[in-house]
Amino acid sequence: MVSAVIFVATSCVSPLTGFAFWETNLAYEGESIYNYLQVKNLSDRTILSTNVLFGVQSVTMKDKGLTGMYYDTALAAPALADNANSALILGMGTGTYARQLKQYYPKMNITGVEIDQKITDLAGEYFDEPADIPVTTYDGRAWLAASHDKYDVIMVDAYQDITIPFQMSSTEFFTMVREHLNPGGVMVVNMNMISDGQGSINEALSDTIASVFGNGNTLTADVPNTTNRELFAKKPGSGSEENSMQQASKALNLRETTYERTGSEDLEWYMEEVASRFRKVNEPDSASTILTDDKALVEVLGMHAIDQIIADEAGPYRQILKDEGFGGLLRAVQ
Repeated sequence: MVSAVIFVATSCVSPLTGFAFWETNLAYEGESIYNYLQVKNLSDRTILSTNVLFGVQSVTMKDKGLTGMYYDTALAAPALADNANSALILGMGTGTYARQLKQYYPKMNITGVEIDQKITDLAGEYFDEPADIPVTTYDGRAWLAASHDKYDVIMVDAYQDITIPFQMSSTEFFTMVREHLNPGGVMVVNMNMISDGQGSINEALSDTIASVFGNGNTLTADVPNTTNRELFAKKPGSGSEENSMQQASKALNLRETTYERTGSEDLEWYMEEVASRFRKVNEPDSASTILTDDKALVEVLGMHAIDQIIADEAGPYRQILKDEGFGGLLRAVQ
């Protein structure tokens, strides 16, 4: 009877107040053909969510400077590249990458691609997306296939949690990205979920990218206090040693390049901390999982990651149930 009352009450209230009727600080709530969307306006940041309870798609800080999120780590890409004159953002979202690049690399030419036009509309209305950056509403891979332009930096931010478009996870896709990089250019991929170990989704993605960019040209950097991992892959440049990924990623070189190109001491010293988090991706071998258009099992690998997280989180509660019974379990979750 209690369940029936709750069902009737929520059925009556929800259509009148919005799907997430318990939220009190929503600036916008609606749907696109791809997503359920919430814009939440907080004192220090504006958040775009694509899920009722969780699933933050984009966060924009109201103060300028470093965000304290994965966007900061990704700013190593322009310093790792031989040049930093142009950037392409696949998965533009609300434009946080673009705003950060504009702040630190104001002369950089930036192009954005975002599949969801409604998100682009919200970016202009609520997130102060730079109006001088062209944004095309299109699938990122399809856009690359139709383009002949090349860039110094390509930022791939189209993955959300374990929701990874299979067409943007294969050797064919990353080969296409590599072809759109200038010599010495760098791709950075935001891998939202840290899932490690043999057979994990991140291992498959890392091996796939390393198979395209070659040995020694791929690095990862985990973002502290988050589940984000940034992967950097460099297209070989002139062949000179000083332009290699190994040299460019050393703390001193990364700092010096960052300051030379941006003039920002804050970003310069942050890059030294980023350099300490770099981890080389080893060359894949015959046992590695290489994702291709014919075999891009990202959904299966993603579900394995979710299953492991559930198992890890549920473990302590199983023990409480065993030791203290159902009453103890109820007390533990209150």
